[in-house]
Amino acid sequence: MKKLSNTEITNALKELPGWSHQEDHIEKSFKFMDFKEAFSIMTRIAFECEQQNHHPNWENVYNNLTIKLNTHDAGGVTEKDIRLAQTIESIVNK
Repeated sequence: MKKLSNTEITNALKELPGWSHQEDHIEKSFKFMDFKEAFSIMTRIAFECEQQNHHPNWENVYNNLTIKLNTHDAGGVTEKDIRLAQTIESIVNK
C-alpha cells in the first residue's frame, strides 16, 4: 500500500474531526464516561481492526483512549489508516 503525501493526509483528515497528523501517523484522543465505556468501545474497535487486518497503537488510562494509526510496511499513513479511522469514528459515534 502506498504511503500518502502530506497533502493527501490533510485532505482526508478534513472528513475526520479531531484527528491530527503527527510525523508518521494520525491520532486522536477520546474521553468516555468511565473505564467500562472506554473498554467496551475498545472491544468493538478491536473486532473491526481484526476484520480489516489492521491494528492500532493505542493507550487507555481510565476513561481516556488515544489511538495512533500508521502502516508500518509503508513507513507512514496510507489509505488503510484513513479507512480504519473512519470505522473508529462510526463506532464511537453510534
